[in-house]
Amino acid sequence: MGQQEKVATSLTAAVGAEIGASLAAVDAELARRYPGDPGTRQPVHTVYVPADAFTAGTIRAWGDQALAALDEHAPDAAAFAGALGIPEELAVPVHDRVRAKLEREPVEDLRIDFEDGYGPRPDAEEDEAAARAARLVSAAYADGTAAPYMGIRMKCMEAAVRDRGIRTTDIFLTGLLQAGGLPDGLVLTLPKVTYPEQVTAFVRLLEAFEQTHGLPAGRLGFEIQIETSQSILAADGTAAVARMIDAAQGRATGLHYGTFDYSACVGVSPAYQASDHPAADHAKAVMQVAAAGTGVRVCDGSTNVLPVGPTAQVHEAWRLHHGLTRRALARAYYQGWDMHPGHLPTRYAAVYAFYREGLAPAASRLAAYVAKAGGDVMDEPATAKALSGYLLRGIDCGALDADEVTGLTGLSRADLDGFASPRRADLTVSMPR
Repeated sequence: MGQQEKVATSLTAAVGAEIGASLAAVDAELARRYPGDPGTRQPVHTVYVPADAFTAGTIRAWGDQALAALDEHAPDAAAFAGALGIPEELAVPVHDRVRAKLEREPVEDLRIDFEDGYGPRPDAEEDEAAARAARLVSAAYADGTAAPYMGIRMKCMEAAVRDRGIRTTDIFLTGLLQAGGLPDGLVLTLPKVTYPEQVTAFVRLLEAFEQTHGLPAGRLGFEIQIETSQSILAADGTAAVARMIDAAQGRATGLHYGTFDYSACVGVSPAYQASDHPAADHAKAVMQVAAAGTGVRVCDGSTNVLPVGPTAQVHEAWRLHHGLTRRALARAYYQGWDMHPGHLPTRYAAVYAFYREGLAPAASRLAAYVAKAGGDVMDEPATAKALSGYLLRGIDCGALDADEVTGLTGLSRADLDGFASPRRADLTVSMPR
């Protein structure tokens, strides 16, 4: 042991105290605006079904149709991998996990649509559909057939449909309460948001509902769907989407990109409307930066190219969807919208290959970080956080098994939660597999 170093200082404790006091308001503001990831499971996709088409058997029907598409157009692992360009070593594990997922939990997040997919209807008809949706969602959670997340997309806060959207939301939420209560997986999606004031108005609606029924303040959250250019760049040149997150007063859970409405808004012709168009990339990049650290998650849009018809046509549509999904994952958009049961095989194939091909290197880097072993990459705490988040997302969606991750990292689920987010470590969440 060498001689202990002498330490000298020049400043009194009062200086630090004064600086701390001067930054107290900033500290509080940072904690309020940027609480970090909520620590809950994020679904890999959102499926939306028009309200008049939704039934108690919709989720199982989507899974069965997806399995039938596999049987017809890619009956084994080699055929499926060959159609999508999945590496040979991943063909069997990806194929087997996709089939198991479609049998066990084909849909992770389902939105019953009262907006574009439903359209204008007589009030009595939409009233009945909203009440029916509440009854079916409540029954699904009661009998174990629900998706982990379910809810509605109501009509927007624009003047022409505002009252209808408010009434549908009220009927749906009231019906859930009457049927037994609000499920933990409840999600609401507010579409076509253009001004932060529309978000404020929806917050007021939810506050009124909570107060009427004696619910805890903030019990009801919602997603904001970004479908207009004005939601990205306001008239005054500011990023309106950041102001929308603030206007939600902590209730915003996600920002969902609307591929086709946004594309049309900025003048993209129909043949080029896609989630990989430069206009889409710009919008989602702004959304991503605005949401970073806030706990609000960003969700990609959808493709309207459906995998139907002869096998060659299905494979072409599958390759498109698979490629768009992989592209989104690489850009940290871990969720997207699916429009057809035939999209489920390629959604899960892309997601599972993404996590399985990265399992060994991510686990090795995280284990080396924990052991301070070094290696050829020098990682920092932020990278350990990202590595843990990557592995956790893989476990949550079924791409990875918790035991195999523990075997490679030496870390338990609780350890991973602790690295990924303090909020994760504090939560005890039931995560269906």
